Amino acid sequence: MAKKGAAAKLWHRSTILMVIIIVLGFGTVFARLFYLQVYQAEELQQRAVEQQLHDTTVSAKRGSIYDSGGNVLAQSITVWNVVLAPANFKKGDETSRKIVADGLAKILDMDADEILKKTHEDSYYVVLKNKVETKIRNQILEFEDKIYKQNKISGVINMIEDYKRYYTHDSFAGPILGFVGADNQGLAGIEFQYDEELNGNAGRIVIAQDAHNQPLPYQYEQKIEASNGSDIILTIDENIQSIMEKYVRESIKEFNVANRGCAIMMNVKTGAILGFACEGAFDPNDPFEIADNKVKAKVNTLKGKKKEEAEMDALNAQWRNKGVSDTYVPGSVFKIVTASAVLSEGLVDEKTTYHCEGAYSPYEGAQAISCWDLDGHGVQTLEEALCNSCNPAFMQMGMDQLGRKKFYEYYVAFGFSERTGIDLPGESDDVFFNKKGEVCGMEMMDLAVASFGQNFKITPIQMLTATAAIANKGRLMQPYVVQQVVDSNGNVIKNTEPTVKRQVISEHVAEEICKMLERNAKYGGAKNGYIAGYRIGGKTGTSQKIVDENGQKTNDYIASFCGIAPCDDPEIALLCYFDTPDPKINYYGSAVAGPCLRNIFNEVLPYLGVEKVFAEDEKAQVEISINNFTEMTVEEAKAELEKTGLKAEVVGSGSKIVAQNPQPYSNVPTEGTVVLYTDEERKNKVIVPDFTGCSIDDVNYIAAQNDLNLLIIGSSVGETKSYAKSQDIPAFKEVEPYTVVTVIFNQDNSIM
Repeated sequence: MAKKGAAAKLWHRSTILMVIIIVLGFGTVFARLFYLQVYQAEELQQRAVEQQLHDTTVSAKRGSIYDSGGNVLAQSITVWNVVLAPANFKKGDETSRKIVADGLAKILDMDADEILKKTHEDSYYVVLKNKVETKIRNQILEFEDKIYKQNKISGVINMIEDYKRYYTHDSFAGPILGFVGADNQGLAGIEFQYDEELNGNAGRIVIAQDAHNQPLPYQYEQKIEASNGSDIILTIDENIQSIMEKYVRESIKEFNVANRGCAIMMNVKTGAILGFACEGAFDPNDPFEIADNKVKAKVNTLKGKKKEEAEMDALNAQWRNKGVSDTYVPGSVFKIVTASAVLSEGLVDEKTTYHCEGAYSPYEGAQAISCWDLDGHGVQTLEEALCNSCNPAFMQMGMDQLGRKKFYEYYVAFGFSERTGIDLPGESDDVFFNKKGEVCGMEMMDLAVASFGQNFKITPIQMLTATAAIANKGRLMQPYVVQQVVDSNGNVIKNTEPTVKRQVISEHVAEEICKMLERNAKYGGAKNGYIAGYRIGGKTGTSQKIVDENGQKTNDYIASFCGIAPCDDPEIALLCYFDTPDPKINYYGSAVAGPCLRNIFNEVLPYLGVEKVFAEDEKAQVEISINNFTEMTVEEAKAELEKTGLKAEVVGSGSKIVAQNPQPYSNVPTEGTVVLYTDEERKNKVIVPDFTGCSIDDVNYIAAQNDLNLLIIGSSVGETKSYAKSQDIPAFKEVEPYTVVTVIFNQDNSIM
């Protein structure tokens, strides 16, 4: 009985143990199932979907960038990514793999062994090469057709449509447009600033796969279309931009400018930027190539880390937009702000004068500061001081009339203490003394030199915007370069409206300053910007760079010129700025930047439809378009010429005109001569003299002695301090009598 009881107990214990094991085992299973089905259900479903689906990204087409006239400046062109599907090769078929690898290697200029390795990967999506052009794509299509017909190989090569950024005019407006990286992300300029609008949203192609990673029939494929990016329409005019870039390049070359240069043109009434030439620029199609050959050669002499650092510095420098990212000492251009301040405060009337003896001590015991004219300007009115660009006079305005508080109030009002907010990346802040307190820590000597534009730094776009405010009846505008953003369906999603920030000075004061600037361009220190008939106003600047970008002392200079036109009803303002011209050639703003501004205005103003209106003392520089006199009688031709104030010289004994010089419909200066030929007899040709370096009186005399018509650019009549800089017909060339020779004059280089 004892044994039976012990056996029963053992069986009972075993049963209990089995039940416990079963309960624990199934409990664990059920718990695991519950955990998987409830807590991990979403994750497992996602993993199952990922195993069953193959997802391919479809690139969105980046929006285009247009100029104000609708001309394409940047666009995305179709390219293809070459993709292998190795899983579609038959197992063990090494021959087909070799054929494909060798063929693609030749077309794509790749290593055949590298491609062969990729054909053994267990995948349907192995990228061989991105962004191949149409020519390569067509070669691959031909190759696919060939291997299918000859070897029955198919489904192993795919080409996925993609896009590549293309800039239509190479380096044209490079720092403004910017560029994109390999992933089509904007890295600089408009491309960076408006990356979100331009970029669009990528699409997807989703393909279902079976358990063996084979694609299921077509009906299981789903395509989510890409949403293309929006287009950007700039305020910049392609023609104006081309003109500006041309003359900035010429000035950089002529004066051997070491640190690039720029020119910015603004519509003063709206703030729209019409042109923004920042030369020494790069090609956005190849932004990682150093554009300056001299810099490139210097970098290539280095090795290792030093070369890498120098190359990166060179690239950052060429990508940098000097007009918004660089700060500079404005120099005498800033005098228009000081003049506006004393006028606005009622501190000047017709009896107010300033005295210059060639130097001025701002306060007792202070070191005297020289004027550029060491002989002094004597007693001057405000207008005369501005035209003379007299430092002592402007120190007197700052120290004796305005004081630190009022000076700083106008500095702030004109927008120098804040960024302009132009829609371009990388805009810098000003550098104005120590930025503390209500006068920013200006000491008395700081005020003295700041009154004529020294010892503080602003950006070129700030200086242009302030000048445009004077031209715009005292209203400070918000500058901008993007006029519209238009989505891929043609809907305008953003349109920039002109924004007035504030009234800086009164309309009356603004009008008075404009008159002074016009007189300065015609008779004062800004004569190199003068063009007869266009009523240009301007102020030059020659500022010393106390320290360079590395904080080292320097004797380099910035040459600049800020102008407006036409002064009676200003439409545009233009700043030309050159960083470190060669002092052995010239570094004055009047000599370096003045002719650049004049040349730009001379082409842009007629393009904008601004007509010349000549003052009485400019009549000698009026151009008259002459008629076609052939087939007219001598009397008829002479009568018509007499009406226009032109002279006629008849050669021959016939009664009708058979030829003429200058040619029909060409321009002849007032009081010029037209030769009328009545038969085969011709006057002897004349030799064009070398006018360069001559005064205007000498040029007029020499032209008359040599039977040439003379057209003068860049000098007011009777100007004695100008010299002939260049001529459109080379010296010593043989021409017909009374051919029109255009001679360009510059004022004396020593004038600030």
